[in-house]
Amino acid sequence: MKRVKLIVAYDGTNYCGWQIQKNGITIEEVLNKALTNLLKEPVVVTGASRTDSGVHSEGNVAVFETENRMPADKICFALNQRLPDDIRVLQSEEVPLDYHPRKHNCIKTYEYKILNRKIDMPTMRLYTHFCYFPLDVEKMKQGAAYLVGEHDFKSFCTVRTQVEETVRTIYSLTVDKTGDLITIRISGSGFLYNMVRIIAGTLMKVGMGVYPPEHVEEILDARDRNAAGPKAAAKGLTLISLQFEEELETVIEGENKYWCYRLIQTEVLSEKKAFLIIRRCREEDFERMLIRVVHQAVRNGAELVYVQDQEGLERIETDRDYGYYNFIKMSVSPEMEKETLELAGESPYVWFKTKK
Repeated sequence: MKRVKLIVAYDGTNYCGWQIQKNGITIEEVLNKALTNLLKEPVVVTGASRTDSGVHSEGNVAVFETENRMPADKICFALNQRLPDDIRVLQSEEVPLDYHPRKHNCIKTYEYKILNRKIDMPTMRLYTHFCYFPLDVEKMKQGAAYLVGEHDFKSFCTVRTQVEETVRTIYSLTVDKTGDLITIRISGSGFLYNMVRIIAGTLMKVGMGVYPPEHVEEILDARDRNAAGPKAAAKGLTLISLQFEEELETVIEGENKYWCYRLIQTEVLSEKKAFLIIRRCREEDFERMLIRVVHQAVRNGAELVYVQDQEGLERIETDRDYGYYNFIKMSVSPEMEKETLELAGESPYVWFKTKK
């Protein structure tokens, strides 16, 4: 048995997205059938990103398991002969059996393309959103700047989304124009359902002058889908790449006007412990932030998470559950005191730790 990783590119025009649907053919379905036919055994792929109907990809990632002896790096060549012209596997390679693309930290990068001219261009109709109204790219850049960083993007996701946690981190968001083509390029830790398309639709409203750039911050603060602009057409969106984390990030800092924290993971690999130092946090965001960041540390390999709330409000309760976790108040030893002072950089505060 071996596990094989695929990098998949596709034109999403004729497909109902990645994930198998009852109402039409999907990328996942086509790959499953082609691989089953090639390897002479039932194959089911697992994708890293479930792109929507009509969305394109230059680098989605999928994995599957097989007992076939065909070398993993040769599978892509044989598979491409059985795939339609609008789907190609760019690379195939063997990975460890425990490798799962959805369980690894990664940076996802999307591009949204807008054709901004008076008359549409037929050769670009399948891969760009056409907008005849002149867009002010400089104002779009100003609006985009408010979205960079860690924020609650509830205003920028479809209401029927099933996820409970709507906080995401945007590492970069650029808006550039070459000739008549405007490209919105966005990289982040992950994206909510329709998030990139709603961001694109909102920035187009800014470019049209419907919203001033600073209104984007007000939309974020509203945490209400009705506050944001329309969802832009799927055909303008392309998943560019997924860059998986090769080394665990030792310090993660999250800061905006509502919260500020440091998650220190220098001892996760060696000691299976992490330290969360909460500098400040608005009361209504505290519990969600605590659960979210502790869960991130556990997902990264921590078995114990030490937590310090430096606002001194005693908001962590020891007699209740926080999601999957609960806490006990610690008595800090001199050795621990020295270690935590070096980490926190402040005078001592009460520490809590997750129960084993």
